[in-house]
Amino acid sequence: MMPAWRRNLYVLFFVQLLSTAGFSLVFPFLPLYVKEIGIATRGSIEFWVGLVFSSQAVTMMIASPIWGGLADRYGRKLMLVRATVGGAILIGLMGFVQNVEQLVILRTVQGTITGVVAAASALVAASAPRERSGEALGMMQMARSTGVAVGPIIGGVLGDAFGFRESFWITGIMLGISGICTMVWVHEDFTPPERSKRPGLLSGYKKLLKAPGMNGLYELSFLRSLGQSMIGPIAALFVVELMGTETGAASVTGIVMGGAAFTAAISSVWLGNLGDRIGHGRVLIASAAASVLLFLPQPFVTTTWQLVVLQALSGFAVGGMIPSVAALMNLWAPSGNQGATYGLDTSVNAAARSISPMLAAGIAYWIGLRGVFGMTALVYAAVMLMAIHVLNAANRQARSVPSRPSLAKGGD
Repeated sequence: MMPAWRRNLYVLFFVQLLSTAGFSLVFPFLPLYVKEIGIATRGSIEFWVGLVFSSQAVTMMIASPIWGGLADRYGRKLMLVRATVGGAILIGLMGFVQNVEQLVILRTVQGTITGVVAAASALVAASAPRERSGEALGMMQMARSTGVAVGPIIGGVLGDAFGFRESFWITGIMLGISGICTMVWVHEDFTPPERSKRPGLLSGYKKLLKAPGMNGLYELSFLRSLGQSMIGPIAALFVVELMGTETGAASVTGIVMGGAAFTAAISSVWLGNLGDRIGHGRVLIASAAASVLLFLPQPFVTTTWQLVVLQALSGFAVGGMIPSVAALMNLWAPSGNQGATYGLDTSVNAAARSISPMLAAGIAYWIGLRGVFGMTALVYAAVMLMAIHVLNAANRQARSVPSRPSLAKGGD
């Protein structure tokens, strides 16, 4: 008979896949959508595109730790239902906006309500055996990456064929289905802690951050997310520059982004399983090094097919970093703190995403769009160096504290 944690994993895989595909439907043409709906006040297209991406990330950065703490108190399934159903309503409303200012407001509210990745990851981490963390979280990353791969392609085609607004409505429907699936088929064996034993929200996070190695993992997560989210805001504009026309640019951008996400989906499960066997630290360092090497030639591409190939290859490398960091967090975090662990991780990722669009816009303005790819290579170089430092420190600590064998395993 299939274990309960594995049944949950398969349902949550589908929920993650469907919701992420829905969210990513709109990514390829968001800059073009901003141009279509117009600006009611003042400011450049580049500024408002950056703000559209950043506004959601800023509020998610603030709200995610709160939702994560509540998940450990009241259940992770409840948080996943909130994220999917709330997202369905807000994304659907974005298809009705009349100017970019209204879009920014809705994106800002979206950041306070959504957070599907954190809620689903916390559910999986809490139910799966810790020694299977890499496999389970790798599958969730595969679902996320596959959704990101399929969503932009579908969204690009829909945007070119029918218009941009319809994609927001389709996203709302997909998120609504995800919420229904969660309510009906996900089972969580959750017993709320007694009121007298519940730590305060701040004390719970203090305990988490005092756990050996956790601060370094959050720093790694920030840098990794910064590198991964720098290209998205300028991808459509760079494709237009390479093609010399906006005709078909949304579809090509969808292929570029979807190709990278598809290869990340393949690598995440394979490398997650590999990390369970040989150590997630080794996989993390190797993936970061490969990402540097694959991003270095991208500022020099001259055709879209070159960009597609290099983005697909770099997506395979980047796909190894995400489950590695997530699995190490599950191994090193205090037991019972999965909601706080991945809530804070989502906040850290959101902080990176709130900075990266404006950073990318600034680099594109001063150096050019090609400079953004060069900066991304530098960010992944920082990930590699930081990973070596964090894992070496963890191994030294593990040797001095025999009761923490997971640190040694993770850092090998």
